[in-house]
Amino acid sequence: MRIAVVGVCASGKTTLVQGLREAGYDAYNVAQEHSGIHDFWNKRHPDILVMIDATLSAIKKRRVVYWDEERLQVQHQRLADARSHADLYIQTDALTAEEVRQKVVAFITSYNNRTED
Repeated sequence: MRIAVVGVCASGKTTLVQGLREAGYDAYNVAQEHSGIHDFWNKRHPDILVMIDATLSAIKKRRVVYWDEERLQVQHQRLADARSHADLYIQTDALTAEEVRQKVVAFITSYNNRTED
C-alpha cells in the first residue's frame, strides 16, 4: 500500500514520511506545494493520500522562514486539489510528530479493516 503525504512547507511531511517508513509503511512525500500541476499528488497513484497542514505561526515555531502569509496562501491554492482528494487531513499545529504519525497509522489500520470486509 502506497501512502502519499502532501502539505505546506514545514507542516511535518518529511518527519511523518520517515516515521511511517520506520513503522514499515511505503510512504513518500509529494512536493505538491511547489508544483503548478493540478494533480501532481496522483502521479504515483497512491492508495491513501494524507494532507497535513500548519498555520504560519506554528511553522515559525518549527523553523526560521522568510516568507509570509501570502506565500502560505499560494501553497494552499496549489494544494487545493490534493486537499479535496485527501483521504485524511490533519492540522498539525497542536500535535507532536508522534501524535500525527499515530493518527495516520490509526487511519491506515481502519482503512485496511474496511477494505478487507
